[in-house]
Amino acid sequence: MRYEIRVDGIMSEAMVGSFPELEHVLMSGQTVLFGPVIDEAHLFGLLARCRSLGLRVLEMRQLPE
Repeated sequence: MRYEIRVDGIMSEAMVGSFPELEHVLMSGQTVLFGPVIDEAHLFGLLARCRSLGLRVLEMRQLPE
């Protein structure tokens, strides 16, 4: 599965480094993280990382294969 997680604001390189398994792009005041997600536990772990970093998740969606 591939997912996209869109967060509010421009993440610093240090914050992006907290998601080594994902790629990222910056656009219109947002950071879009995207990449493979192994299973539901991995997805919840990514969301927990966002929360622990104080990131506001605007959108999360599964991408077509």
